[in-house]
Amino acid sequence: MENQFNFKEMQERADRLAPGHRMCAGCGGTIAARNVLKAIHPGDRAVVGNATGYLEVSTFIYPYTAYEDSYIHTAFENAGATMSGVETAFHALKKKGKLDDTYKFITFGGDGGTYDIGLQSLSGAMERGHDMVYVCYDNGAYMNTGIQRSSATPMYADTTTTPAGKVSNGKPQYRKDLAAIMAAHNIPYVAQTTFIGNMKDLYTKSEKAIYTPGPAFLNVMAPCPRGWRYNAPEIIEICKMAVETCYWPMFEIVEGKWILSYEPKKKLPIEEFLKSQGRFKHLFKPGNEELIVQYQAEVDRRWEDLLKKCNM
Repeated sequence: MENQFNFKEMQERADRLAPGHRMCAGCGGTIAARNVLKAIHPGDRAVVGNATGYLEVSTFIYPYTAYEDSYIHTAFENAGATMSGVETAFHALKKKGKLDDTYKFITFGGDGGTYDIGLQSLSGAMERGHDMVYVCYDNGAYMNTGIQRSSATPMYADTTTTPAGKVSNGKPQYRKDLAAIMAAHNIPYVAQTTFIGNMKDLYTKSEKAIYTPGPAFLNVMAPCPRGWRYNAPEIIEICKMAVETCYWPMFEIVEGKWILSYEPKKKLPIEEFLKSQGRFKHLFKPGNEELIVQYQAEVDRRWEDLLKKCNM
């Protein structure tokens, strides 16, 4: 679909995630949910789902919710299955003439509930072709339960289950490439984005995902001040450095075609992303220089692979 981005008009839309929730200052999950939902056109209605996670526990406590649209809290493992069932029920009711509104179906899950625990139900929903959007707010760990590592946790990150110290350099594995896994399902739309500039990339990809017929997946890097250990006002700069170092490339996959959304004019060294986060402070201690060299090599390898997929 063609998208005519109007930042002022987007910002003036009523919030579908209301204020008064209990999220931390500088929380990326809130920014992701609020702005994805602003991409829904005025007048359209939505059903919003949440896998168990920090976004859910902070925006919903029975019987109250911060969401202005219909809302469903599901378990960690079945957010994809739940929303696919709701979407199916809607079409059945519409066919019987019991509903005539336009509804969009959007569910949110953190990386723990998406990369790991909920992967099977997400995969099933995408493979079956349900007309829904799954949004992963990727903060790189199980932040809600104590900052344990997930398969989205970046290499050498210090977490409570991969603590950096005398016998460990943090998580030894690199993060799973979930966007590529979703693309392998041959769904109409997959995109990766985060918070930079005036949010144009996040808005436009959210609108495309919501209004593309069939299943769509958005992977949004959503930093966590508690788990990443940064000062809350630094969140946008951290996102910018993730993109400029190519740690978090911005791309979309439309009907199987890989498209690079942004290419840095001058690719920055990975240290520019790592240095402002306490979870990586051990990498900058004398004697650990080789760890950063290894990290840079993996980022470079993945970036070159992405460029090939995008025919660049």
